[in-house]
Amino acid sequence: MNIKGILVSVGGAEDKGTDLEEGVIRRNNLNFFEIGILKTITGLLQGPESRIEVVTTASSIPEEVGQNYSDAFAKLGYHNVGHLDIRDREDVHKEEFIQRVKDCSCLMFSGGNQLRLSSIFGGTEILDIIRQRYEEEHFVISGTSAGAMAMSNTMIYEGNAALSHLKGEVKITTGLGFVQNVIIDSHFDKRGRFMRLAQAVAANPGAIGIGLGEDTGIIIRDGHQLEAIGSGGVIIIDGRSVGYNNIGDAEFNQPISVENLKVHIMEKGNAYDIKTRKFEPTLAELEAATVAK
Repeated sequence: MNIKGILVSVGGAEDKGTDLEEGVIRRNNLNFFEIGILKTITGLLQGPESRIEVVTTASSIPEEVGQNYSDAFAKLGYHNVGHLDIRDREDVHKEEFIQRVKDCSCLMFSGGNQLRLSSIFGGTEILDIIRQRYEEEHFVISGTSAGAMAMSNTMIYEGNAALSHLKGEVKITTGLGFVQNVIIDSHFDKRGRFMRLAQAVAANPGAIGIGLGEDTGIIIRDGHQLEAIGSGGVIIIDGRSVGYNNIGDAEFNQPISVENLKVHIMEKGNAYDIKTRKFEPTLAELEAATVAK
């Protein structure tokens, strides 16, 4: 299937813009605030008149989060921003919200609890519409933190990082299913979630594990072409070549043992193909390697 839509998954704590007037400067070695992940998202749209709907279903403070995103997009010149305040299964069936999903150019799923997203949107007309628009139109779906983790068919919904080397400590369910054969984890560096994602991949070796750090994300085009964005690193865990794997036989709460996981570390501009499982450096790196030879 030729998928026409674009997914943007963000690891969390995305930079919504440095406020120089307030003296708030969040610099890093890439000064990524100057171009920003939200600016990257708006750059995928057809212009400032594009309608953006912020979905705060995962959040415990939906009104505050919705306003924060509205203010952040306004700083980028995007004022046509709505707040889809869907809080339960009753809300998700409201015709007003369904129509707004049909009319917008971009959906932005906020952070919070990803299990709320899967349990509230699962099996609904509105989710069918979102998937259809993503597959058939230039429709942008973005998600941060929980919103990013829910994008895949297989979704981590719980798992203590300190105990994630033990079988059964990582809980998995079905996500929103926009992208297949991947498992996305967020806040990857700050919360030490490598083992959590590794266990999820060990249980599903056919899936690609994608770990997203702070203010870091991926753009997914054509349903399988990944591009790293942001100021941090993206970790890819490929389980296709796994040899020994005791996760099926180990007792619950016993350590797991997995052989031959393949790991890639991606920076801004690097690419990865989910279908071919091929890593591609940036053009600049390829040119530098050629000169070095």
